[in-house]
Parts: sequence; C-alpha cells; structure tokens
Amino acid sequence: MALDFATTYKILVLGDSNVGKTCIVHRYCDEKYYDTYISTIGIDFKQKLINLDGVPVKLQIWDTAGQERFRTLTTAYYRGAMGILLMYDVTNLESFNNLSYWLRNIHENASPDVVTVLAGNKCECQPPQRMVEKIRGEKLAENFEIPFFEVSCKQDVNIEESFITLARRIRDQRDRRGESFDQDGNAQDTGSANGLSNSFMLGGRGSENSRCAC
Repeated sequence: MALDFATTYKILVLGDSNVGKTCIVHRYCDEKYYDTYISTIGIDFKQKLINLDGVPVKLQIWDTAGQERFRTLTTAYYRGAMGILLMYDVTNLESFNNLSYWLRNIHENASPDVVTVLAGNKCECQPPQRMVEKIRGEKLAENFEIPFFEVSCKQDVNIEESFITLARRIRDQRDRRGESFDQDGNAQDTGSANGLSNSFMLGGRGSENSRCAC
C-alpha cells in the first residue's frame, strides 16, 4: 500500500549566481553530480521523499536564480516557504559578502518563522582557491543563530546533513506553532507547483551550457 505523504515542506535554495544552488539540488535529489549545467532562469523545483526520524515527509525544493534580474521574481516564491538553504561559495568572496543582501531579503519577504541553514560550498578547495575561511561562516551563522555547514557538491560532503537539519528544524517549528505554520500559503503554493514540471519553471532552463559552479 502506498504511503500518504501528506506532510510537505517547501524549501528555497538562495544565494548568488554560480554558488552551486542547482548542483546541490541535483546532488541531493538525484544523487548525481554534473560537471556542466544549464543556468537556471527564474525558478525550478524538485521533490524528494524522505524518512524523517520514522515519519514520511515530502521536501519540495525550489532552486532559485541568483542573477540580479531575477531577484524580484524570486521574492514571490517566499510565500509559504518553511525553510531556506542559503548558500555561498568559499572560493568567491563576493558571494559571502552578499549574504547580507540575502539575509535582509529573507527578513523582508519570508515568514518570521522560516527556518534558515547556511551552507558554504566547495569546502574541498584549499588556498589559494579558498577565499573565505570556515570560521567566518561559523561566526556569521552564530550571529544569526542558524546552523552552518561547509559542503561539497563535488565530493558529496554534508549535503544530506544540511537538508535533514533543515527538515528537522521545520518539523520542530511546526510542532511549536501547530498546523498554522504550513497553511499560510499552502493552497497557493500547491496550485503553483501542480502547474509546473520539474524541468519547467517560468521559462525553465537557459539555452547555453555553462561550467558547473559547484
């Protein structure tokens, strides 16, 4: 008999362009790593069914475009989001510095109860490639009281741990608030998701292959 995955957690993956957002979604949902990718245009999403401490949960993971021209579009998808995986690239100092923009954007557009996890991608890289030391990510996460992981999409380091931590915190938040936490925009989000496939979101993917940023 098929399980009824009635519980759905909507998760956004945010951060600058080319920090590895698409790569982390593919690594977690498809268990694959791609050396090349096609740039995300607008929004894309995938779904993953997980067993969260014995309870079946569906994660609806929205991969957002980081380019500035799409950021206004991205804000529309904050509605109903329960969790956010905020990413930067440890080899790109600008992507770390721009976290202040993304954190402000989350504060202005997301639910006050949204759960955030910070992830620094490409942790396999060493100096001189590495531009952001781990301690800087740890301090930022400590200041905002959010979990922090250094991850590697290429070597599959801390990918599952990041999403499971996010899912557990969403569950705990729901338990504290009750069912109202995931009903704020659930009807609208379900309708949006049902009208879009995993490979088509507001224009789908770009037409040119790019070097994978993960």
